[in-house]
Amino acid sequence: MTNFIPVFPLGIVVYPGEKVNLHIFEPRYKQLVNECYTEGKPFGIPTVIDNKLNEMGTLVKITEMVQVYDNGEMDIRTQGLRVFRVLEMIKSVPDKLFSGAIVNYPDNVEGPGKRELMQKVVNAIRELHRLLNITKDFHKPDEELAAYDIAHHAGLSLQEEYELLGLMREEQRQEYLKRHLGKVLPVIAEMESLKERVKLNGHFKNLSSFQFED
Repeated sequence: MTNFIPVFPLGIVVYPGEKVNLHIFEPRYKQLVNECYTEGKPFGIPTVIDNKLNEMGTLVKITEMVQVYDNGEMDIRTQGLRVFRVLEMIKSVPDKLFSGAIVNYPDNVEGPGKRELMQKVVNAIRELHRLLNITKDFHKPDEELAAYDIAHHAGLSLQEEYELLGLMREEQRQEYLKRHLGKVLPVIAEMESLKERVKLNGHFKNLSSFQFED
């Protein structure tokens, strides 16, 4: 399917199913949000990286208009719907301040993937969080978690999050996260070990002396 959607380019990656809160302050995007909210239409968030608009993005719907300020700025809640690919940007839309795009929607397999692999990924992310001394609640039992649910919690760069957005099978996304965590975890573990060694430096040490043989 190919269609036209209004677009709100941002320097973030939104995944299908993800809930994102946005503060809207630019006039063109206030117009976009007002129109989409009133008419119940979705809009697209294509990802911007290093000031470059990329071809992949996510269609989102407005789930709640949280607050409208006196100056017309807004706080809204949105939820990701599906991944799209930009075929053509429409920078000037008649009678609109915002831009749009002609997009299509690649076939995206969001099934369970490989459950055993997914559990390994979840365990690795929990180990990462333990090493970093942070706590995350995924709000789902482990057996229901998918790559999209945990991708933002794996320490990916924006470019890596975007690369994952372009993977159209759950098994591919799981493997991508597994490889990333396999590279990151040893580095973080070594940093923690280094930190402990630095902490010990300067402390009074109770050490056994070397015993020379008679």
